[in-house]
Amino acid sequence: MNDNILQTIDISGICGMGLHMQLDGFRLLYCAIATFMWIVSTVFSLEYMAHYKNKGRYYFFLILTYFATVGVFLSADFYTTFIFFEIMSLASYVWVAQDEKPASMRAAGTYLAVAVIGGLVMLMGIFLLYDMTGTVNFDALIGLSGNAGLLEGTGYDNADRRLWIAAICLLFGFGAKAGAFPMHIWLPKAHPVAPAPASALLSGILTKAGVFGVLVLTSYIFLGDSSWGAMILIIAVCTMFLGAVLALFSTDLKRTLACSSVSQIGFILTGVGMSGLLGEENGMALSGALLHMVNHSLLKLVLFSAAGVVFMNIHSLNLNDVRGFGRKKPLLNAIFLMGTLGIGGMPLWNGYISKTLIHESIVEYTHLLLEGHMTGIFSVMNMKTIEWLFLISGGFTVAYMTKLYVCIFIEKNADAAKQEAYDSKKKYMNPATCISLVTAAAILPVMGFTPGFTMNKMAEAAAGFLHASEMEAVKYFSFGNIKGAIISIVIGMALYFGIVRTLLMSRTSNEKKAGGESTTEADCKLYVDRWPKWLDLENLVYRPVVLYALPFVGGVVCRVLDSLVDWIVVMLRKTIYRDSPIIVELTEGNAITHMLGSIANGIAEFMRRHSAKKRKKEQVDYIHKFAVEYKAYSESRLIIARSMSFGLIMFCLGLLITVAYMFLKN
Repeated sequence: MNDNILQTIDISGICGMGLHMQLDGFRLLYCAIATFMWIVSTVFSLEYMAHYKNKGRYYFFLILTYFATVGVFLSADFYTTFIFFEIMSLASYVWVAQDEKPASMRAAGTYLAVAVIGGLVMLMGIFLLYDMTGTVNFDALIGLSGNAGLLEGTGYDNADRRLWIAAICLLFGFGAKAGAFPMHIWLPKAHPVAPAPASALLSGILTKAGVFGVLVLTSYIFLGDSSWGAMILIIAVCTMFLGAVLALFSTDLKRTLACSSVSQIGFILTGVGMSGLLGEENGMALSGALLHMVNHSLLKLVLFSAAGVVFMNIHSLNLNDVRGFGRKKPLLNAIFLMGTLGIGGMPLWNGYISKTLIHESIVEYTHLLLEGHMTGIFSVMNMKTIEWLFLISGGFTVAYMTKLYVCIFIEKNADAAKQEAYDSKKKYMNPATCISLVTAAAILPVMGFTPGFTMNKMAEAAAGFLHASEMEAVKYFSFGNIKGAIISIVIGMALYFGIVRTLLMSRTSNEKKAGGESTTEADCKLYVDRWPKWLDLENLVYRPVVLYALPFVGGVVCRVLDSLVDWIVVMLRKTIYRDSPIIVELTEGNAITHMLGSIANGIAEFMRRHSAKKRKKEQVDYIHKFAVEYKAYSESRLIIARSMSFGLIMFCLGLLITVAYMFLKN
């Protein structure tokens, strides 16, 4: 039971099972972060959306999504989470489709498909879990996977296996919203087409609603379960590394930040997975995961907003177009730099603190394996590999963020006229936007400079909800901890100069200016997209399977089943339910007319053959004649019966009128 609950709200009679919400340290923290992010994004939207159509629609769904997101974080059971989760997903769909261009509608379709499919699978998990336990309340499910007593009496022989099936269904739904591999496909598509303030919220806070669900599964149902932690860790490492690689290859400003979000979600899930492996010593891992959630929310608020300022002025996100825009814009430079240093894990910035805690949890578990205090599916060599993938992914982060910063604020645009226009542009955001972004950016180094006063306090406030053990004091700025950041920075610089400046840039054909003066290297090299076009998981796998393969297979199966039913019916009619043969099937009349007609035909035939005077006259068919007479008789009887019925009806009506008249007269 969470002892830090401040308030409980139960609303019965809504959606059958009612809504159940709680307020504690974790929920209060994330509701405050969500509120701050919505305020900054709304202020920025006033300028950014000034020339957009359908602004009223945008602001309506902006507010609706806020309340739905807060509802997710306040929920106290999976059913309440699901209700607000679906409202949040459907409301935020409008952000992606806001400008209604073909690319936006396609991306919005992908986003909605992932959200709906994830929601349906999540709902199936809720049904299975409720069927097993009779409850979906978080507090009632604590330690369910490791407590056989809680699973007794469920009526299932393999309750633990069924629990895993239900949990994996829930994980699928939450992971789809979080952007975890392999359901990450919507992020790189949705973020570039959505308005920048909406992108900041999609990346910074809506993905955390998915992480919230993963945290509940890990910290409640599978508390201390190493098998569950190992599965989460595998998903996390794939998400972390794949997102970083995609971001490095991207040549679109917002797509790079979107792929970065995939990678950073992987960092967060790494901490969640490590908490499962560490069991009772999960304090450092869960604190790192929580703080990186917070950091990523604030970092992407700053970075996507800064990217929105760039797009708002030049209406392009291609790196070759935005190149050099911020060279003479020190304020925008400072805002973007705070986000770059923070997400890159630079010491004295907030991202360094959370990444250090996650890294130290990996190191701690490796030491416990070496000392024989821990056993599990991962060996020491496996954990060393995971640690290096963590550091290399951090290096990729440094490399792609350096690429963005150098491109926008240091390099010159290849088009001299365009660069001159950029340099002469002084008013590129209004005062309200400026104040909101500066405030958001200033928080990042403050948190990094004062981790004990700020970030540790956040971790302590959320410890009750996360069921985290007490974290030992961490010397964040000791050489042992800074060494991990230094390794990532060195790897990042090697990737930047070894890959970005060579393989991911191409020399232009024109290396001379109009006057014959030689250009610099930045002027004569352009960023190129080296990622294979065919290597797109959505187009390569998901769309062919969902739009073509599944309908085709389903159609074949349905046709076979439909034909099978017809075949079975025909076989039954020809065998078991075969019709009995009819000796004489009368086409007209009845049995009596047929019998009398046959006798009359026989007599007439006898008379014709033995008559003394054989005259040729037309032969009469008495069977037909008697049938016609019977039909005429039947019709006359029916007419008479109907006439009598009509007469009786009229008689009754007259009788009623007479009785009524006599009654009224008297």
